[in-house]
Amino acid sequence: MDTLERLGTTEDLRRLMARYVRYADQQRWQDLTDLFTPDGTFTPHKPDGSVWLHMDGREEIAATVGASGGPGVTLVHHLFSDEIDVDSPTTAYGVWAMEDIVTRPEDAEVSEAIPFKRMHGFGHYHARFVKTHGSWYIAELIQTRIRLDFTV
Repeated sequence: MDTLERLGTTEDLRRLMARYVRYADQQRWQDLTDLFTPDGTFTPHKPDGSVWLHMDGREEIAATVGASGGPGVTLVHHLFSDEIDVDSPTTAYGVWAMEDIVTRPEDAEVSEAIPFKRMHGFGHYHARFVKTHGSWYIAELIQTRIRLDFTV
């Protein structure tokens, strides 16, 4: 793979992750999950390193991540400082620093499952990508957390 191809792949993956956070913020769950391979996985972690959730496949990702939205919920995601390694013409790995804010309506119930009205998080997305049929997809996405601030 020459330098120009590697740079093109790097830009393709930056754009893929930009679509991921835009679709999340717009609560376009089907569009978001279509960015994954059919058997793709998404695993968010807690700041202590333990697994918060693990989702297998597009359908489970759509159902689980989609449940975080809803009427009155505002989502904001930012990505920074990408590090992308292109392993081959069809495989790559990347890490993005990230920040997210989830705001629920004032009258929303606080529960064990969703213990906040507002969450402000910081961490990293670790993504493994594959290229199939001429397009890049997320095969594995792991979200690690450095910090989570909750307002109840």
